[in-house]
Amino acid sequence: MHHSYSQLRSFFSPTGCAKVMLLATLLAALALFSSSPAQANDAEGFPAYVETLKAEALAHGISAETIERAFEDVSFYERAVTADRNQPEFTITLDTYLPRAVPDWKVRQGIEKYNEHRELLERIGAEYGVQPRFIVALWGIETNYGGYTGNFRVISSLSTMAFEGRREEFFKRQLMQALEIIDAGHIEPEQMRGSWAGAMGQTQFMPSSFLAYAVDGDGDGKIDIWNSYADVFSSAANYLANVGWDDTKTWGRQVQLPNGFDVELAGLSSKKRLSEWQDLGVRRYDGSDLPTRDIPASVIIPDGIDGRAFLAYHNWDVLMRWNRSNYFVVVVGHLADRIQMGG
Repeated sequence: MHHSYSQLRSFFSPTGCAKVMLLATLLAALALFSSSPAQANDAEGFPAYVETLKAEALAHGISAETIERAFEDVSFYERAVTADRNQPEFTITLDTYLPRAVPDWKVRQGIEKYNEHRELLERIGAEYGVQPRFIVALWGIETNYGGYTGNFRVISSLSTMAFEGRREEFFKRQLMQALEIIDAGHIEPEQMRGSWAGAMGQTQFMPSSFLAYAVDGDGDGKIDIWNSYADVFSSAANYLANVGWDDTKTWGRQVQLPNGFDVELAGLSSKKRLSEWQDLGVRRYDGSDLPTRDIPASVIIPDGIDGRAFLAYHNWDVLMRWNRSNYFVVVVGHLADRIQMGG
């Protein structure tokens, strides 16, 4: 971690002895934080670290008023550090994961939400070139249709994760961008809540994604992905549109592979036209011929050759830009398909 003396000095303007004492304190803090990453049990160093974050925020161009408001009740989140260091590692397959991620009640709720917001969704879908069922599916998978968006204060989460040190530069960058969002008047600091890692609102955007893709869908001059359905749906659609969504095609489909299928042909980097996969013995899940539309696709086998197999179309790659997990793509696509089928 690197801070210049001038950066620290720019945040404060004390005089006399107070200035000397403050500089001594800050220089001691710098020595502490430049030596090694913070430890989770070293929360006592957090307040001094926050002062260095404030200095960087001011140098970054954030207003002093915003900095004061944003950091007023900043807290060290031990739970966030624990969650980051103990992310679960266990073996799952789509056979066990898919029914848990897309239970029947979530499908029913998705259909209800689609119908409830149909006019708004279809207007936004047409504007951005994204089928509304995918907007609803992303919304459902990310936050259960806005039912749970996380209750961590984002400034505290990002400050904690930067202090923890494992990905300090990433989280400091996200923190500065979160402060930009507050500084622009989109959300009050106390209302900026999200996950332990700083993903925010009903779309679970990190601050960098918010600044890049979030839009004011209702025209009120603010981007509110926490409370405004128009902003939530428009922001999700804008994200997909900007990373290459093609609304003339779907995401993919589950398929059957022939006996002896060459696994070297699987993976997103290996693309063949549907007619070529047909010639290689790939069939629809029900055993019938593949569609005759001659579009490029990849074979994806997330659980290996003995697990489920999918043909991945262009929009699979696009969904991977949202979350780089084949499982994520499958559950979003599966939910979108079931919403389209009505159950």
